[in-house]
Amino acid sequence: MITSTSNPQVKEIMQLQKKSKLRRELGVFVAEGMKMVSEAPAGRIERCWISETFSRKHPDFPFPAGVPVQEAADHVFAAMSDTQTPQGILAVIRCGETSLEDLLKAPAPLLMVLENIQDPGNLGTVMRTGEGAGVTGLIMSSDCADIYNPKVIRSTMGSIYRVPFCHTADLCGALDLIKKAGITVYAAHLKGSQYYTEADYTKPSAFLIGNEGNGLKQETADRAGTYIKIPMEGHVESLNAAVSAAILMYEAHRQRS
Repeated sequence: MITSTSNPQVKEIMQLQKKSKLRRELGVFVAEGMKMVSEAPAGRIERCWISETFSRKHPDFPFPAGVPVQEAADHVFAAMSDTQTPQGILAVIRCGETSLEDLLKAPAPLLMVLENIQDPGNLGTVMRTGEGAGVTGLIMSSDCADIYNPKVIRSTMGSIYRVPFCHTADLCGALDLIKKAGITVYAAHLKGSQYYTEADYTKPSAFLIGNEGNGLKQETADRAGTYIKIPMEGHVESLNAAVSAAILMYEAHRQRS
């Protein structure tokens, strides 16, 4: 059992929790909690860590065969954790990303295209909601929040393992490829010419969602085939990005059900 926070392996976990650059360099991220560890694809788990208390309370936890399990003193595990009340278990997991080309090959694609989404909670919520609504993939601009940020990982509640996604440094170019693949692109926009319920999402579709504060860049919005709007009352001009995405995704789910 590791009893010191000065241990090199412990220090690496602490840095992985904080630094997206290190996560990218090593190609791994940290997932915490029994649910996130138990649902992780076994072939992508590099190592599991447990606290001494977890080891005592859950001696029969079903770790994947062949995955190294390291025990740490409670105070050491607390230092490694990104949560205030850690469950006592975490895993180092290899990153997994799908290519844009493969996302476009999905049958009856329903894609979420996200531009510069900055709030980790919003990004994780879009992915989690997307799984529930039957989205076939997420496409993110390279300036979105880090998908492997610990808060994003927690917000996905396991969807990070099941919803295909990719990043692109050229979002406009990606949108051109999406349209070339026969997928209609809809932009949630204040200048929408029709309400979101009036469009037909039973055909291959993609929804564009922009930055929380500034919305979509004009050059990005220009790539959309149709502007759609969500009706709002009072003095509200826009909705939370994750809320807007959820409304659109579930209307598509309703039409496809």
